[in-house]
Amino acid sequence: MADADFGDCVELQPELKRLKLRRNNWDSDTYEFDEVLTQSASQKRVYEVVAKPVVESVLDGYNGTVMAYGQTGTGKTFTLGQLGEGDTSSRGIMVRSMEDILADLSPDTDAVTVSYLQLYMETLQDLLNPANDNIPIVEDPRTGDVSLPGATIVEIRDQQSFLELLRIGEANRTAANTKMNTESSRSHAMLTVHIKRSVAESEDIVSSQNGDAPHLIKPSKPLVRKSKLVVVDLAGSERVHKSGSEGLMLEEAKSINLSLSSLGKCINALAENNAHVPFRDSKLTRMLRDSFGGTARTSLIVTIGPSPRHRGETSSTILFGQRAMKVENMLKIKEEFDYKSLSRKLEIQLDKLIAENERQHKAFEDDIEKINLEAQCRIVEVERSFANALEKEKLKCQMEYMGIVKELEQKLVLNQERHDCNADNGEGPAQSSADEVAEIKMLLETESNRRKAAEEEITHLKRKLGNYTQPEDGGGLEIAKLHNILEEEAHQKKKLEEEIIILRSQLLQANFETEQMRRCLEGGGSGSAFSTTDSSTAQVRHSQFKDAANGQKSSVATLFEQVGLQKILSLLESEDANVRIHAVKVVANLAAEEANQKRIVEAGGLTSLLMLLRRYEDETVRRVAAGAIANLAMNEANQELIMAEGGITLLSMAASDAEDPQTLRMVAGAIANLCGNDKILMTLRSQGGIKALLGIVRCGHPDVLSQVARGIANFAKCESRASNQGIKTGRSILIEDGALPWIVQNANNEAAPIRRHIELALCHLAQHEANAKDMISGGALWELVRISRDCSREDIRSLAHRTLSSITPFKSELRRLRVDY
Repeated sequence: MADADFGDCVELQPELKRLKLRRNNWDSDTYEFDEVLTQSASQKRVYEVVAKPVVESVLDGYNGTVMAYGQTGTGKTFTLGQLGEGDTSSRGIMVRSMEDILADLSPDTDAVTVSYLQLYMETLQDLLNPANDNIPIVEDPRTGDVSLPGATIVEIRDQQSFLELLRIGEANRTAANTKMNTESSRSHAMLTVHIKRSVAESEDIVSSQNGDAPHLIKPSKPLVRKSKLVVVDLAGSERVHKSGSEGLMLEEAKSINLSLSSLGKCINALAENNAHVPFRDSKLTRMLRDSFGGTARTSLIVTIGPSPRHRGETSSTILFGQRAMKVENMLKIKEEFDYKSLSRKLEIQLDKLIAENERQHKAFEDDIEKINLEAQCRIVEVERSFANALEKEKLKCQMEYMGIVKELEQKLVLNQERHDCNADNGEGPAQSSADEVAEIKMLLETESNRRKAAEEEITHLKRKLGNYTQPEDGGGLEIAKLHNILEEEAHQKKKLEEEIIILRSQLLQANFETEQMRRCLEGGGSGSAFSTTDSSTAQVRHSQFKDAANGQKSSVATLFEQVGLQKILSLLESEDANVRIHAVKVVANLAAEEANQKRIVEAGGLTSLLMLLRRYEDETVRRVAAGAIANLAMNEANQELIMAEGGITLLSMAASDAEDPQTLRMVAGAIANLCGNDKILMTLRSQGGIKALLGIVRCGHPDVLSQVARGIANFAKCESRASNQGIKTGRSILIEDGALPWIVQNANNEAAPIRRHIELALCHLAQHEANAKDMISGGALWELVRISRDCSREDIRSLAHRTLSSITPFKSELRRLRVDY
């Protein structure tokens, strides 16, 4: 009050979100902010206005920063780090933000970890482990992300454990008593909260074809969101003559002011959109690189005092906040696929399916064995009963026959006695004999009829026995029913085997993708906002691609050993579209390895792939089949076999029908491989291969055009070799088929692969005078001159220069036009 004519140099207008800084009694400067809070504002209101939007963004997957900046003694540590042990209403932003984070997260699927550090005299120290007093700062050269290896990271389960960590950190933080503040912070404190959240997604259920209950569940890829909240309590700026710092405190004040000055320079550069921002001038600015001009959502609290004695410090603090408001950050969410969780789910599902399949197979075999035993027992019982009945009937017939014979014998004896008696009485033998003959005839006729009836009965019984030895009508229906059950179970078993193969393929692919993601992360993060072409980056990428290729070969080889080539090829004819697609993908991956190509061709895999290309209109099947044929076409022996089986005709038809860029890329790649064989050039042209290759350019996709350019370069190289050997004379087939305009048009294409192949093709075409006239009239000569001057590859540049110097028509034309080359 004794130093000025007015009490306060600051007038706050919170309802207008602005303040006035008085120069003198009649003049003042006005500044506007996003929010203006008076000294009476509650800690809860400060948190809801300043920090809560940032915490909500962090819970949504974005990075966030809350930072306090201002003169020493103006309340930064109170606003951020107050624990509120005596009065809960005085809790600071750190405590309140953790309360909201723990309330929103799920302890089963989400995780929260915390690190607490201080920057003391340009040395990064661990407040949770004081022995760790020199933590290095590591920057990723590709992404610019900052990591702190060696910092203590503690997992948080509840609010009480977090408060205990804050007490430990505050006890270890460096503070001192100055004239400006009895507990002046002598270091910059940084609390980092790392959050890992799992994003729940629905699962796809696949039902069987006959409408039964679903038996295969394909879980979608689970998402993991990683974000972090950084709360920075900066040490207060101070003037030595006011704070009275001496000795060590003087050195501390110098270090604090130097780091804050570096922060101010970075803010100025960002606010003015300067090309260079001096982040590397201080460890503080290196750690806060993501907070200013990066991808984090940042809230800055500037604290000021009303005393006119410190008007200079108050003015510089206000201007710092004004400049910081001009800095724009580009928020970016960070999501990753949790491949490990997906792999575990697939493994569990595969084990369940295998166990269920084994149980069903065992139960099926037990049922079949039981039914067979029952049928055999019934057949034996029926045979036994009918054999007994037949034996009884046979015995009965024999007894009747013997009785009749005995009765006839008795009658014969009786008739003989009667004859003798009549002879003694004098009766005529003729009459007696006639009667006896007649009676015997009747008896014989009766006996014949009985014998005939008995034989008919025996025949009938034999027929019935034959019928019983065969399956009865009911038994036949039962056996037919069993056959139907057997066929249905066999079909179900086949479907389960196909699904097991699919799951194995998905499991191996998920393991491969997990390994690839892990290697990419170890090699420097998932992506970069900058591109570079230096040799070290190329070597890193080459190493990553090589490791990825080795992982993919290992996965395919594992599936190859577990299932077998014949089984995989048989699945190409499956009725299930998903099974067919997975099978052709596996065959394509196998064909990418030279060691498997011979076995695939010998097993009929090439014929099967050509049949798929001919029969199926499904875009995925055609695309993957064309890719597999392209892999096989890298072998010269397979190229002649593809031509012999009409493969180029099928590829030409696919090229004319397809619209999908990926399918056209595969087809163009297969034809391009065939274009590199000297022996089949004429056949390739006669069967429409060159026309099909030129027709594919209608797609316009760079990857497709790159394959077309490669095929043209291969064809031109083979033609050049044939002309040099005297095998071919006359104009190039490519020029006759109208490829020259497209070649000239794309000779300076922006895509490097397309440009390189086209430049090579032009050099090969230009080596023969028969093509010179067409190339001069078509504008190819100017492209050759450009290639000889500007081509990035020295071998192509030298080849173009030699060609221009050796071909007479080109030299004459260039002399006529007075062009140096």
